[in-house]
Amino acid sequence: MASPIIVDTDILIDVGRNVPQAVTFLETMEQQTTVMISAVTVMELLVGCRNKREMRHLDGFLQRFHVLMLDPHISAKAIDLLRTYRLGHGLLIADALIAATAIVWGYPFVSKNQRHFRYIKELELLPYPPGG
Repeated sequence: MASPIIVDTDILIDVGRNVPQAVTFLETMEQQTTVMISAVTVMELLVGCRNKREMRHLDGFLQRFHVLMLDPHISAKAIDLLRTYRLGHGLLIADALIAATAIVWGYPFVSKNQRHFRYIKELELLPYPPGG
């Protein structure tokens, strides 16, 4: 089995919206490796819930993934990323924390929003869609 992969929030939002490309991608990844998400992704998805029914549905969906919690190493790396990339590239806190999670754990990361992450040299950013 391949190295675990960290999937960004935007792809999971598309899965929730039944975007075929995202659904197929996630199903393929789940067959090939362990799919992980950042605790920040969980928070972003929770904030998007409009009612208790959606939150319950989200809780069930999240059971598919291993959640990587924030820790002092991830926090320190996110601060470093913001110092390096905030002014020149507009890096945001949530993206810095998610990227830092992938860097600290040493796992490849995939996001629909390639432009938010492509300048981070330490990050192993995979193309999305694959082959794209």
